[in-house]
Amino acid sequence: MTNESISNRYEFLFLFDCENGNPNGDPDSGNAPRVDPETMLGLVSDVAIKRRIRNYVQLAVGNETPNAIFIEHATNLNTKICKAHEATGGMPDEKGAGKAKVAAAGEWMCANFYDVRAFGAVMSTGPNAGQIRGPVQIAFARSYDRVLPLDITVTRMAATEEIRTAKGSADYLLWEAAQPEDELRTMGRKSLIPYGLFGGKGFISAHLARQTGFSKADLRLLFEAILCMYEHDRSSSKGIMSVRPPVFVLKHVGTDKDPVQAKRQAMLGCCSAQILFEQLVKVAKKHGVEAPRGFQDYQVEVQRDLVPDGTELLELPGDFGRL
Repeated sequence: MTNESISNRYEFLFLFDCENGNPNGDPDSGNAPRVDPETMLGLVSDVAIKRRIRNYVQLAVGNETPNAIFIEHATNLNTKICKAHEATGGMPDEKGAGKAKVAAAGEWMCANFYDVRAFGAVMSTGPNAGQIRGPVQIAFARSYDRVLPLDITVTRMAATEEIRTAKGSADYLLWEAAQPEDELRTMGRKSLIPYGLFGGKGFISAHLARQTGFSKADLRLLFEAILCMYEHDRSSSKGIMSVRPPVFVLKHVGTDKDPVQAKRQAMLGCCSAQILFEQLVKVAKKHGVEAPRGFQDYQVEVQRDLVPDGTELLELPGDFGRL
């Protein structure tokens, strides 16, 4: 497979659910599950989804170039931007980097970091490497039905009391022996929803892919990551989260008999992205279901007779070969 940038526009829709967990905590609400307060539909931010994609890519390819991850946990992004300048002619002087140096550093970042090629990055935070607009854009995911945020009280059968006068474990043992049993328990809280099925939506621009070098291999890795991202992101706070295959992908291929014109159409697209999201895939509760508590409470219908001319509707992972 070559490393040429992709030449087709894509939109994609993926379904994922959360059972007895917090799919995306809101720091402004005490880390309670994100919801639209007017409709009580659950929300998962684009940042949370891209974090899981980054995490999977980092696991799958070992965080090595050309698929290293720029935005890692607990790192200083300027360190990597410095490396980009060092690899392309040296650090900027006191007056800053000229346009040529900024462009060269930006190209080096695209060549070496998967998430920069895919999502873009703001790299003008110190040693300037510019701002890259990525071809892959992901929107906030929203649940198909209302979710019920719950705040559950739990008991921890241990204490974490800090004893300022303690000089070692013996002092802590003496303190423990002097406490009533009830004093060695603490209370905690968990925020969760019993169940929610979410729809995630994404867009891939062939024109922006040319600028970052986002290739067919990168495209396959993206969808592999989406399909598997929650399988390697387990925690008690997240409950049971799963992507529910298939991932629906609308690939624009063009209609013109002239191959040059057809290629241009494939890059620009042959219909609105909303065709996929609103017409081709319908997700609804099954008849008689009041409060969904599992994926089996939903039905997913695919309207293949409505696929517009000049596009192909793919279902992954089965259609990976047609990407």
